[in-house]
Amino acid sequence: MPEQRRIVVAVTGAGGTRLAGILLRKLVDDDRVAHVDAMVSANGRKLVAFEHGADENADAVELLLGKQSDKVSVWNPETDQAGPPSSGSYRFTDMIVLPCALGAAARISHGVANTLLERAADVCLKERRRLVLCIRETPLNLIHLRNLVQLTEAGAVIYPMIPTYYNVPQNLQQMDEEFVLRLLGFVGLDQTDYYEWSKSTGSAAHDDHLKQSQGVS
Repeated sequence: MPEQRRIVVAVTGAGGTRLAGILLRKLVDDDRVAHVDAMVSANGRKLVAFEHGADENADAVELLLGKQSDKVSVWNPETDQAGPPSSGSYRFTDMIVLPCALGAAARISHGVANTLLERAADVCLKERRRLVLCIRETPLNLIHLRNLVQLTEAGAVIYPMIPTYYNVPQNLQQMDEEFVLRLLGFVGLDQTDYYEWSKSTGSAAHDDHLKQSQGVS
């Protein structure tokens, strides 16, 4: 049996935090994942509260996950700088930053590690582990682009929060779910072949969504 994965999920101050909630729920339900270390930056906590219509003092991870889970350890990146993901000896396998603000990407690209989030990303790069940064902002200026090139050269993967359209999604929930499932497939945790382009006419999702848009049962 393959070794179970230990994954760090980080949320920063960029819009689209609900996708992090979908990601966390999928990881908790996946038997291939042994443990999840979750952390939300100070600005991330503000956005989670805003996007969920909650108080800023609410537990951001619980808002995202919708429940508590023994599989998830929650860290405050500003006060838990010595948390386990800060050390290369803590053998987590992947780190996904979703969403990743370009300010956070800039600090990571320059080796700034003042918080647990930044330090965990730094550990990924030095230990040659998978670091996936799901950036959201647009347009990109030259500073952004140079930082993203530097991150790619250092070993990170830039995975923009861009939805696919060829599956003809009918609502925001479908778009969000497809993005997260494709992201999980990218890190080796395939969930479904529903969105896989498998024939000349597209995918199963494409066929279903097209029927839905045409009112065909």
